[in-house]
Amino acid sequence: MNNETVKGFNDYTGENASKRAEIKKILVDIFERYGFEPAETPVIEYEKFVKGENSNDEVVSDIFNLKDKGTRNLALRYEFTFQLKRLIKNKKIPYKRYQIGEVFRDEPISANRFRQFVQCDADIIGSNVKDEAEILALAKEVLNQLGIRFLIYVNNRRLLNEILEEYGIKTKEQVIKEIDKLDKLPEAQIKNNLKKYKAEKVLEIFKKPESYFSKYKAYKEIEELKKYCKEYDVEVNFNSSLARGLAYYTGSVFEIKTKEIKETICAGGSYSINNIDSTGISFGLDRIANLSKIKTLKEKMLVISLNQDKEAIKLAQKLRKQGKIIQIFYGKPSKALDYANSYNISKVIFVGAEEIKKRKYKIKDMITGKERFEEF
Repeated sequence: MNNETVKGFNDYTGENASKRAEIKKILVDIFERYGFEPAETPVIEYEKFVKGENSNDEVVSDIFNLKDKGTRNLALRYEFTFQLKRLIKNKKIPYKRYQIGEVFRDEPISANRFRQFVQCDADIIGSNVKDEAEILALAKEVLNQLGIRFLIYVNNRRLLNEILEEYGIKTKEQVIKEIDKLDKLPEAQIKNNLKKYKAEKVLEIFKKPESYFSKYKAYKEIEELKKYCKEYDVEVNFNSSLARGLAYYTGSVFEIKTKEIKETICAGGSYSINNIDSTGISFGLDRIANLSKIKTLKEKMLVISLNQDKEAIKLAQKLRKQGKIIQIFYGKPSKALDYANSYNISKVIFVGAEEIKKRKYKIKDMITGKERFEEF
C-alpha cells in the first residue's frame, strides 16, 4: 500500500505544526481586535454554488469535482468568498467575518503552490473606502507581528475598465486577465496574447507614470484610498496593471508582495455580494509560515515516574493547572531522557520515593545538563 501523500497535499508535524498553530493564534487575535467574528463553512458544496457566476475564471476551472452516493454534483470549496452569499442572510450590515481553513484547487504545484492550502480571510460585507484602508492596516499589523517585510500594491478595476472603454475594447474581462500577468510573464508574450482581442495597443499605457492616470475618473478612488491609508500609517504603491484574476472584483484590488518569494503572500479587493458593496483580504498560511520569523519554542516539561505513578499524575495535573506544558513518562530514566531530547523537552522532573519523602523533586535542564531540587 502506498502511504505517501498525494502530490500537492502535505503533512505538518513538530515545529512546523507548532509554528502554523501560533500564526493562526496571532491572526485570530488581530482579526478579533478589528471587530471580525469567526465563521465556519462546509468543505463540500453543490458544484453549481461553488462555480456561481464566475465559471469562466481560471481558478474556478481548477475545482475538485465530486459525486455522492445520490449522484449529486458536488465540489470542494476553492475559497471562502462565495459562501458569504449564504452567511450574510439576515445579518446586520456591516457584517465582519473572518475564517481560517482548508481550500482545494486541482492545479499544477510548485514550491509555494499546493492543491490543499489554508486560507485566512477577513471580509466586510457592506463596506466603503474607509473599510478598505482598515483591511490594509490589519494586514500591516499581521505581517509586522510575523516579522515579514512586505510591499502593498493597489489598483482599481473601475480604472482598468475606464481605460479599456476609452480604447473601445469590448472583451474587457479577457484583456484585464492578460494585463494582470505583466509582472509574471514577458511583455512580448502578453502583447502576443492581446493580439487576438485587438488590444495590444493598450500595453503602452501601463508603462506610464502614476500622474498620467489622474485624468481618469476612477483614479479618484485610488487617491481616496491612499488618503485613508495615510491615517492608518499604511504605505501603499500604485500598480496600474494589477487586476487580480477573479472576475468578481469591482473596485479596489490589492496584493502584498515580498522580495523573498515571487508569489503573492496576501491579496484581496472589493466586490459586490448579493448587491452589497464588500471588501476582503486573504492570507495564505503556507506562505506566511515559510516567511515568518516568529519563534515557537515553548518550555515543555517531562514528569518521569520512578514507580510512583499516583504522585507523578498528581504533580503533572498541578503543573498543568499552572499553565505548564507537561507530559508523563512511565519507564526507565534513560529512555525518558532520550524521549525528552527527541521532542525538544527542556526540563525533566523525577518523581521517585526519595523525592516524595522530601517533597522536593529533582529537575534536570536538558539544555545545560544542570540539576536542582525544587518544591512544588
